[in-house]
Amino acid sequence: MIRRLFGIFAITAVAAIVAIWQLGSSLEAPPAAAQTPPPGIPVTAGTVTVQDAPVFLNGIGTVQAYNMVAIKSRVDGQIVKVDFKEGQEVKEGEPLIQIDPRSFQAALEQAQAAKQKDEAQLVGAQLDLDRYEKLIGSGWQTRQSYDQQKATVGQLQAAIKGDEAQINTAKLNLSYADIRSPIDGRLGAKLVDKGNLVHANDNTPLVTITEIKPIFVSFTLPQENLDAVRENQNNGALTVQVFSGDATTPLAEGKLTLIDNAIDQATGTIHLKARFDNLDERLWPGEFVSLRLVLSVRHGVATVPQQTVQAGPSGHYAYVIKPDDTVERRAVEVASIQDGIAVVTKGLSPGERIVVDGQYRLTEGARVRATTPQPGAAG
Repeated sequence: MIRRLFGIFAITAVAAIVAIWQLGSSLEAPPAAAQTPPPGIPVTAGTVTVQDAPVFLNGIGTVQAYNMVAIKSRVDGQIVKVDFKEGQEVKEGEPLIQIDPRSFQAALEQAQAAKQKDEAQLVGAQLDLDRYEKLIGSGWQTRQSYDQQKATVGQLQAAIKGDEAQINTAKLNLSYADIRSPIDGRLGAKLVDKGNLVHANDNTPLVTITEIKPIFVSFTLPQENLDAVRENQNNGALTVQVFSGDATTPLAEGKLTLIDNAIDQATGTIHLKARFDNLDERLWPGEFVSLRLVLSVRHGVATVPQQTVQAGPSGHYAYVIKPDDTVERRAVEVASIQDGIAVVTKGLSPGERIVVDGQYRLTEGARVRATTPQPGAAG
């Protein structure tokens, strides 16, 4: 009986030991699980870089020809020759259109003949005057005859001057019949053809010439920017960068040449112009373009992608990724945000890793899983 009781006690003790061991194992499992770190929040990481950052103003402008001339006839006549092709580049003085010169040549010859006639008459009248002057003292000629002859000489001298004026006018009209380019430039569409009659008072030009090398871009800026523009212009001509209408393709770079002398009261803007060499003819008269007026350049400043900087109730901040892959929310001071780049003057150091995208799920001390954007990927 005693041995039986002892066996039951031993079995009970073994069962208790097994139960206690199993209970201990189950109690130790949660701490082991607690030691496994939670998965990091996925974010896109970047690095604080140092670069030169321009300070600029954005605007929209219109390309204007440096010079534009509407070629018109200054005399009446029929076109007998057209010496150009549409769209052709011409130099100053090159022939463009010939108007029938025969009537103007005839008028010139007629004026020259009239001068020769008056000059011949003047020679005879002057000889008579000299004779009258010698005979008046001896009484063979009266003072009245002498004075009349002197007046005749004066009339012929005046007539010769009138003839010279007629000759100059005829020469001028003859030169007007030969229409030449007044400037270097590019011709537009031909608006008249050979055989057409033209008049000096016609409103329609024969052709237009535009000078596009160099060329201007005309634009306006809000009047609030005037002081900054003038102050920086005093240090040297400001650079103007021109882009395509969608502000993606760079076209040319030139210099600011005009700050208008008055603000447009109707729009509250100031008119400006910039000059471009345009040797590659990327700019064309009448074209609408986007532009940047570069006021100054900040050298060696800390910069980050624009979306890195967030706006909070107490100012701007950014998340810095620490070596243990946790983040620190740090207040920053931003000098400017332009062209997708934020210039940070306080709060970040060059080389620090920062969160560029994915901040909306972050809090102070959160663990992150950072990835770096591929080159050329949209920021």
